[in-house]
Amino acid sequence: MIDFSGTLFRLEEDESWYADLVRPDGGRFAVHETAEIMRRMTAPVGRTVDLDEAGKHAWAHRDLDPALHREAYLKVLLASGVPDTEQATRLYERLIDPAEWEPYPDTGAALELLAARDIPVAVVSNIAFDLRPAFAARGWDRLVRAFTLSYEVGAVKPEPAIFEAALKALGAAPERALMVGDSAEADGGATALGCAFAEVPPLPTAERPEALLGALAAHGIAAPR
Repeated sequence: MIDFSGTLFRLEEDESWYADLVRPDGGRFAVHETAEIMRRMTAPVGRTVDLDEAGKHAWAHRDLDPALHREAYLKVLLASGVPDTEQATRLYERLIDPAEWEPYPDTGAALELLAARDIPVAVVSNIAFDLRPAFAARGWDRLVRAFTLSYEVGAVKPEPAIFEAALKALGAAPERALMVGDSAEADGGATALGCAFAEVPPLPTAERPEALLGALAAHGIAAPR
């Protein structure tokens, strides 16, 4: 089982993300401000801003319902200094566009290695949009047996139910399964069922060339030399 965001793929902005982002006075956002906005959009766990009661509800349930996901992130963006709903919506729509997500350098190699070893893969993600196109665009959908997405199965990591759904799809016993992810809190929840867990850092893709392959090798899954 492998996590999506921060593990297999990462949302990485470029200058085009903020080309039209302006303050009410017409000023531009500083680099550190846009970096913080991105962090708040991609943090795997925790609430990054203060929200009203409706916002708190939307945030708590965002990965179970696309409408609540949209509501939650628009509120986060507006609370993070994005000046109006129109600009927040443009950023949000890039967040949920699978084509905007960049794979880590060893994602394809890791998936191919698992396929060569006849080890079935489930992508397990707390997410409220369909990420399958990101894999299909690269021909990697054939390497994934199951996509276990929170909004489709009605459970979020670290709840046991989402891992149980993935294990069922794989036909795997927990004690023979490995969960790879960037969050000990969320992805590490698989250990409650008896799965092994390997953590990788959610660094920028250019700074993390072989962490997936290293995590697999540490658990005895390595390419032949």
